[in-house]
Amino acid sequence: MALPLLSSVPITGFNTKHTKATNLNNSTVLRAPRFVTTTAIVSDQNVVSRRSANYHPSIWQYDYIQSLKSNYQDESFNEQATRLVGEVRMMLEKAVEPLEKLELIDTLQRLGLSLSFSERNREDFGGLLRQHGYKVTQGAFSSFQDEMGNFKASLCEDCKGLLSLYEASYLSVEDEGILDTAKEFASEQLERHLLQNKLDEHMRMAVEHALELPLHWRMSRLEARWFIDLYEKREERNPMLLQLAKLDFNIVQAVHQDDLRYASKWWRDTALAEKLSFARDRLMEDFLWSVGFMSDPQFGNIRRTVTKLIQLITTIDDVYDVYGTLDELELFTQAVDRWDINAMELLPQYMKICFLALFNSVNETGYDNLKEHGYHTIPFLKNAWADLCKAQLLEAKWFHSGYIPTFKEYIDNAWVSISGPVILSHACSLTLNSTTKDCLEHWKKHSNIIYCSSLIFRLADDLGTSVDELKRGDVPKSIQCYMQETGCSEVEAREYIRKLIDATWKKMNGEYLSMAHSTSSPPFIQIALNVARMAQCMYQYGDGHGVPQETKHRVLLLLVSSIP
Repeated sequence: MALPLLSSVPITGFNTKHTKATNLNNSTVLRAPRFVTTTAIVSDQNVVSRRSANYHPSIWQYDYIQSLKSNYQDESFNEQATRLVGEVRMMLEKAVEPLEKLELIDTLQRLGLSLSFSERNREDFGGLLRQHGYKVTQGAFSSFQDEMGNFKASLCEDCKGLLSLYEASYLSVEDEGILDTAKEFASEQLERHLLQNKLDEHMRMAVEHALELPLHWRMSRLEARWFIDLYEKREERNPMLLQLAKLDFNIVQAVHQDDLRYASKWWRDTALAEKLSFARDRLMEDFLWSVGFMSDPQFGNIRRTVTKLIQLITTIDDVYDVYGTLDELELFTQAVDRWDINAMELLPQYMKICFLALFNSVNETGYDNLKEHGYHTIPFLKNAWADLCKAQLLEAKWFHSGYIPTFKEYIDNAWVSISGPVILSHACSLTLNSTTKDCLEHWKKHSNIIYCSSLIFRLADDLGTSVDELKRGDVPKSIQCYMQETGCSEVEAREYIRKLIDATWKKMNGEYLSMAHSTSSPPFIQIALNVARMAQCMYQYGDGHGVPQETKHRVLLLLVSSIP
């Protein structure tokens, strides 16, 4: 189905032109509905009417987080894991048949075990090789089609094969008709199998899980935790693989708990939760984001830095969306843009502590980079923050004027205001260990993948949070802008947004395939992909970031409870 407005959404780089204010004095200005809860407080001797989002307090107490410790930090568990890894490698080497090796590799990946596999017989690995950045053409799937281009009827009863075909179709790029047809065919047949209710429990769970969200779009760490439980239900499971998967999960979880305790102490020491009580205290949820971006044990510094970053983003987002007056937001934006400690003197008290926390945190990140690697990146990072604040200020202006932007106006600003570029700018500086000039060059090189990742982040957020945000009083989101522009229903608008997410993933898949094996890019590219995945995870069932109960089960699975 064609996406009528997709062509109007530019695939551009990280460009501040998207954050410039729109003229609000033209004839197309529309008034947005207001559902605002206000409270009167005293700020700098003046009575100011402010909104309140009535956010729930954190359900994760500091003492509880600090108590999270695991026995799996003991060296004996690492030794046991190393022995099992050696045995699994021998198993891989003994697998002669391509299909046997393919299924073993796929199982290892689904269990969360990042073991290498042979590059031989690439034509036999299809979608799996695309997942690792190899340009396997869609022609590899033509053998499943008849002379008319339809998928063969003989495939209809092979549920396992259909599931593999369905998952592979989500690795498609633009203009791949065979894979588009494969997705439609496999989806219809899998739905039919579910309706017939003849599948065994293991296969039924696998099909339902895939149809809800494809593997390629899922957070890998959470997916591994889910698959370990599913694999344990298989009659043909390999006990050694299962033992290694559980052991590896628990060892990595112990590393994550160390990072979490560090981040929790940092957050308490900032006193922002205490001083800015209107803002969301979401340290645990923030850390879950960082695990989704980069879960490998050796990247603890990235997780710790990104957790700080996301909590600052959350706090500043609440300043712009909920608490700050328009005059205050103008001053805050100017202070960030100038990156001058003296600029904070003009700010109200609550903004001073917020600005100083941001200023110190970004400068500390830049200092560490300079100290450890000799590269000066503070100008690059501060520019990203300035662009974020400008984008959020524009949305605040829209709200206060009652202006409903066009869909294109909204998207051109919202892919920046969602904070994807700020997150990825820090990821860029942390993974490249380069100067500001080098980071800017790298940024330009990867501008399309940055845009795609940030756009998916924005659209997934809008699908999960727009209803609640409008109720408390916020600028219309992509769904409402599209409805206003086209006159369609909310159901139709949401379907359009889902199709736009799918189309953006295709473009991002193409970007990934074009640069996956660049020596300077892999960690950064993986984080960019994972930003999109984590957004779809966090907003899958609603506002998993803003409403703690939505994420509680996942936090317990990944960060608290080891696997028996």
